[in-house]
Amino acid sequence: MEQAIISGTGIFIPPFSISNAELVASFNQYVRQFNEAHEAEIEAGQTQPLEGSSEEFILKASGIENRYVWEKSGILDPERMCPMIPERDNSEPSVQCEMATQAAAQALTDAAKSPQEIDGVLVACSNMQRPYPAMAVEIQAALGMEQGYGFDINVACSSATFGIEIAANAIRAGTAKALLVISPEITSGHLNFRDRDSHFIFGDVCTAVVVEAATKNSAGFDIVSTKLRTQFSNNIRNNFGFLNRADETGIGKKDKLFVQNGRSVFKEVVPMVAAHILEHCEELDWAPETLKRLWLHQANLGMNQLIAKKVLGHVASDTEAPVILNEFANTSSAGSIIAFHRHHSDVEAGDRGVICSFGAGYSIGSILVQKRD
Repeated sequence: MEQAIISGTGIFIPPFSISNAELVASFNQYVRQFNEAHEAEIEAGQTQPLEGSSEEFILKASGIENRYVWEKSGILDPERMCPMIPERDNSEPSVQCEMATQAAAQALTDAAKSPQEIDGVLVACSNMQRPYPAMAVEIQAALGMEQGYGFDINVACSSATFGIEIAANAIRAGTAKALLVISPEITSGHLNFRDRDSHFIFGDVCTAVVVEAATKNSAGFDIVSTKLRTQFSNNIRNNFGFLNRADETGIGKKDKLFVQNGRSVFKEVVPMVAAHILEHCEELDWAPETLKRLWLHQANLGMNQLIAKKVLGHVASDTEAPVILNEFANTSSAGSIIAFHRHHSDVEAGDRGVICSFGAGYSIGSILVQKRD
């Protein structure tokens, strides 16, 4: 059986960033306009006034300080509060394809691979631009690949780790020699920027990972083991889809965008993820204290700190559980891969680590890796 390895990673960062201060200013302007426009209804008790946001609230609730976005002006316009991303002609590359080819090029360079050496493309992300044709097939063509295949998968924030397992299994089975797992996330498109509890959560980005069969001289990380779990929950949900048009009464409802019960998610997901990682390590007789690094999904700083503490048995240092959330915000499936991309160069031969993502579903994916000699 072939040994699957992670041999290269890449990232595309959109050209615009939005600070907490900018986001708060826009949101509070919207709140003032709403409260003024509904002053009579508010005084009569018929409408609840909206509450403003603050930089302190966002930082305390999430640990987020900044986020990158594909388009900025529409998000910060109190009259719109939604990105302005014009539809492209079918003859043009889609937005996600454009992001993906740039992240993929970086990952291929990192792995010393050409597109002609890749057997398939897996697009693994939460937010798909369209149902079909698959983004992966479009990206395959854009990379100049005349060989192989492509398909899309969606397991919300866990999509990248699920994609890595699928790729690793293909390598182990001998049906492929090298695959790209790409996560082009435009999360700003599904976020309700008028919702105080979530308007700050997400950012846009694209990551790419090369998974290939090891050779004698291969560098990178052995994929020692993978473990996936799902458990249904309504606590994180997005009901936008093609059936919306079949029921006019549902158009415009809040749940057609991202909605979550944050307190329940925190309470339920933290112990699930910690137990999942510990069980996975136990299956391989990996003692938690032998883990050099935890590359965790980047959704909430408090969640990551508590998960790391439960796994390691102590408060994790920034080196043990690196954080990129403050700069990127929650980038859904890409978060744990950004952490790995940014924070693996100092890992030494033989060191062990866990790439773990978790999110809507609930879904959890863990990848146990070890730096190659």
